[in-house]
Amino acid sequence: MSESNESAPAAPGETRWRRATDSLRNRQFRRLFIGNLAFFLAMGGQGLIRPWIALELTDDPFALGVTGAAMALPMFFLSPLGGALADRVDRRNLIAGALSMALLTEAIIYVLLVTDRIEFWHLVVGSACLGACFPLQMPARAAIVANLVERKRLGAAMGVNMTGMNLTQMVGPALAGMLASGVGIEGAYAFNLGLYVIAIGATFSIGSAPPALRSTVSLLENVFEGFRYLRSDRMVALLLLFGLVPQFLAMPFQQVLPVFARDVWGVGPSGLGILSTSVGIGAMVGSMYIATRDQQKARLPLMMSSLVVFCVLIAAFALSGSFWLGVALAFAGNIGGSIFRTVNNVAIQLVIPDEVRGRVSSFLMMSVSLPLLGGLPVTWVTRTYGAPTAVSGACVLALVLGTGFVLGSSSLRRVDDRVRAKLAES
Repeated sequence: MSESNESAPAAPGETRWRRATDSLRNRQFRRLFIGNLAFFLAMGGQGLIRPWIALELTDDPFALGVTGAAMALPMFFLSPLGGALADRVDRRNLIAGALSMALLTEAIIYVLLVTDRIEFWHLVVGSACLGACFPLQMPARAAIVANLVERKRLGAAMGVNMTGMNLTQMVGPALAGMLASGVGIEGAYAFNLGLYVIAIGATFSIGSAPPALRSTVSLLENVFEGFRYLRSDRMVALLLLFGLVPQFLAMPFQQVLPVFARDVWGVGPSGLGILSTSVGIGAMVGSMYIATRDQQKARLPLMMSSLVVFCVLIAAFALSGSFWLGVALAFAGNIGGSIFRTVNNVAIQLVIPDEVRGRVSSFLMMSVSLPLLGGLPVTWVTRTYGAPTAVSGACVLALVLGTGFVLGSSSLRRVDDRVRAKLAES
């Protein structure tokens, strides 16, 4: 159902802005983008509200790790299934169905909240249900972009998508914090439910996205085919694993932001909103840079340099004694984190064939679930030794392992040659 003919070929002297936004002139991709904005705006708001409720209910930092792990476990184990479905069924319908399940889950939590019957275990169960919805839609969200834009525009389109997602990570927490201060937690929750409705409507307005795979084998066999593809394509497997290292070790710093806001700096929910917003702004700046970057430029050096920036600055954030210095370091550090994540994901999407795109995209879901799983050890160390020690130690470990990963893998060091070859084919 591609409408790529709506996007005019790039002129040799096109501007960076034109290169980045060209995909938004495609009507179907624009509708997908609007749906993504509404969905991730709701998730960004919930990312502030739910941890704050958990911390207030339990007064235990480890509770943040428990709710995160409850969401991450179904995401981790169901991701291959979601990827296989994204290759077998209409991707548009798969996204809309998963959104409807998430809306129902959040509506139940909202009723418990407004009736003052909410308990910590409700948050755990609700997080697990949301975690089960994620892998059903996220591989399809990534894979459907290839239905809408040409391969040569895929990198820029994914950069725009990541920019929008990171914009919501910036706006969502700030908006939720303002709403919580003005109309209470219940009002902020109700607003997020409305965003889910908008996301569902925008998704249904996209035309049908037929499956890329016409398979006569079982769904389970399709899942195994995804694993076999990774085993046969060493470079893609290594790119995936390389991308997961900082996601599991360093990115969980976001889960302990409520602890920094409440216990380290004493700035409360408003300070938490500022911290979350600074992280989101940094992520948006990083992904927008990738959207405007020349797709022919080398990727591996950028991945390594951005990994260093991310780990070093987030470790400095954890150890900073000033709230506003911490805000600045979180912003700057997450620019590096966003660049690393986006370059890694785009490189994978550029080199894989479309018939396995959904299943490989499902493995990228691990980059979403692993920070939540990584939150368990980080919050456990936080409980015992404090948030600054937990976060800074995790960042140092991520930098050491990530560097060793590249130095020890000759296949990974050839990634730029393969990406350029694929781009030359399109």
